[in-house]
Amino acid sequence: MTAAAAARTILTRLHEVMASRLHAQGKLNQVVEIIGDSLNSEVCSVYLLREGMLELFATRGLNQSAVHVTRLGIGEGLTGTIAGNIETLNLAEAATHPEFQYRAETGEEKFHSFAGVPIVRRQRSIGVLTVQHVEPRRYEDLEIEALQTVAMVLAELIHNAGLVDDEDASGRSAEQRGQEVLSGLQLVKGLASGNAVFHQPRITIEHTVAEDTEAERQRVYLAFDKMREQIDQMTSHAEFGVGGEHEEVLETYKMFAYDEGWGRRINEAIDAGLTAEAAIERVQQRTRMRMRQIRDPLLAERMHDLEDLANRLLRIVSGQLGTAASSGLRGDTILIAKNLGPAELLEYDRRRLRGVILEEGSLTAHVVIVARAMGVPVLGQVRNARGLIRDGDPLLLDGDKSQAIIRPAHSTVETFDTRLARSRERRAAYAALRDVEPVTRDGTRIELMINAGLLDDMPMLATTNADGIGLFRTEFQFLVSDALPARDRQTRLYRDVLDAAGEKPVIFRTVDIGGDKSLPYLRDVTGGGQEENPAMGWRALRLSLAREGLLKVQARALLDAAAGRVLNVMFPLVSEPWEFDAGKAVFDGQLAFLKRRRHTLPSEIRYGVMLEVPALAETLDTMLPRLSFVSIGTNDLTQFLLAADRSDPRLAARYDWLSPSIMRFLRRVVRITQGESGGQAGEQSGELLGEHSVDLGVCGEMGGRRLEALALLGIGIRRLSITPAAIGPIKELVRKVDLAEIGAAMEGWLADPPPNLRAELEAWAGERDIEAD
Repeated sequence: MTAAAAARTILTRLHEVMASRLHAQGKLNQVVEIIGDSLNSEVCSVYLLREGMLELFATRGLNQSAVHVTRLGIGEGLTGTIAGNIETLNLAEAATHPEFQYRAETGEEKFHSFAGVPIVRRQRSIGVLTVQHVEPRRYEDLEIEALQTVAMVLAELIHNAGLVDDEDASGRSAEQRGQEVLSGLQLVKGLASGNAVFHQPRITIEHTVAEDTEAERQRVYLAFDKMREQIDQMTSHAEFGVGGEHEEVLETYKMFAYDEGWGRRINEAIDAGLTAEAAIERVQQRTRMRMRQIRDPLLAERMHDLEDLANRLLRIVSGQLGTAASSGLRGDTILIAKNLGPAELLEYDRRRLRGVILEEGSLTAHVVIVARAMGVPVLGQVRNARGLIRDGDPLLLDGDKSQAIIRPAHSTVETFDTRLARSRERRAAYAALRDVEPVTRDGTRIELMINAGLLDDMPMLATTNADGIGLFRTEFQFLVSDALPARDRQTRLYRDVLDAAGEKPVIFRTVDIGGDKSLPYLRDVTGGGQEENPAMGWRALRLSLAREGLLKVQARALLDAAAGRVLNVMFPLVSEPWEFDAGKAVFDGQLAFLKRRRHTLPSEIRYGVMLEVPALAETLDTMLPRLSFVSIGTNDLTQFLLAADRSDPRLAARYDWLSPSIMRFLRRVVRITQGESGGQAGEQSGELLGEHSVDLGVCGEMGGRRLEALALLGIGIRRLSITPAAIGPIKELVRKVDLAEIGAAMEGWLADPPPNLRAELEAWAGERDIEAD
């Protein structure tokens, strides 16, 4: 008899018991009899986790007086070891195992052989199924396979009957687990509290026993076909590189996706009588047990790849492909995910999303920029967050201390609430500065503008009383759309934004897609090429110029929307003057077209560039007469100057905007735009500019941090475009600063850079009662 046949025989009889009207205890009493009889076993016992202990709940062969009396801790004895390690034991002589413990009340002294399997639900042991024989022997593989399959079905019965604790991976009950602190990397500062919600909700298998084996097999075949199609698309997607780690990972995925052995094992589980979902989970359980025994980190990583792929297959076969955003948030939420894209984050209800915890993530990833704009604290690089946090767990996210607290104690909550109240008081104090001008101590007016990307962001202009929108990310409309936004939709959005801004300026950045902002409905935009480093590849203006129709539609939409008003247009990722000229030529062409059609035109069009590519600084002086403004995008500029991929979490700690190399570069840009760079270039820029004025500002995340903003003021930056939440803190900072004093200090530090510029600046600020954070 095969393992599948043995399991199917047992499951057929178990199905009858589960469908009966017997109470839970009666059903378990029959279960141990059926298993013992089917495997010709003298003893069969079920232990369940209750009040943090494994309690003998039903037995055939041991003393009945021991039922509900014998109790073992997690890790105690053979049964406790099985539960604690979530592993199978198969022993010819139980007493020789180092964890063996004899319990006299059970009458088990005459039994020599022992086998046990964990009863697992949601990757956690909720009990143990054991068999014993008088004769010393190891159980055959088919018997162990049958036990493991039966244990999976038992998990459903036990859970539905409410017989076990709400346990965690170590078998501790909710009361015993208590508070745990997880450390990570602060990506967006702030405090938040709420309940854990997984971005990709865990699949709960409600039905384990199949009614139609062939129907379940067909469901798996179809799911495999769909999964393989997805993997094939991933391997050909331009977002992934060639010859590097991306390709290696995807090739491993592809190998597993087409592995006949994996599919055969799932088929065998279906043959045993399991549903498609239960069969996949059954094979996953075996994989997890193997993973716990692997010491080779490379092999363990490959097994994790198989785990991820199995989760994908399970989601496909169960039809649960959506995220938590699609089902809606029901209360204050801390979102848990491995990683997120900016479009995925935007799908969530801002009223209920309080914070985000990521297993990956880096300081300047676009999802972090979006989260900062939303005012949502983010903690990244939290190892195994999805394994340690349970769905629904109460959480405190302390972005300021770079930690998350799971199931906080009452005293911890009280302390946290005090800090939260203090934080709200500070925000209220900042809000009180709404109508106060951002003027330095020596009388210089600093422009403070906000970054935006959606119409929903526009009320923040009035709330903060900012000077305007220094960066409107037009790609956000593309990211939240299921299809390419038509021209009339774009026109309507831009017109509504200008209406909401009133007399205040709005700088529209032309669409910046590509890199980590790929669009599923425009996968052919890159022309089918593959990129090793998407951030430095086919994106932003480069892509728009290649797909001229994309830029033409946006140009006409912007020109129409700004009829009778001033239009500010900024081109992203310009590396050479001709790219700016080509982008402007597209707008000139559309302007001529609208003029011929007698459309009302903008009263003025101001063109600018976003300085992100270091090379642009080398020719910036020659471009100045053609520019109305320059905005420094410090996010990409930093990664390009430091040769560090901003999407790589391993390099997150390398980012320091106060690096002397970054600050000296920015100071040089300031001097070029002012015609003060010195030497021939400086003379040329001064001659070319003449009476022409070019506005210079910073629209990267750097400007929204107090210490970094202080340094920017010190090198001559007078306009900052930042998140709405940063307006109050930066305005308060501006009013404490003497520009001549900080300018002299920065000049000295940059002339002879100290070992730690950040520390020097913090000390300088502290001496003047200026809070650095």
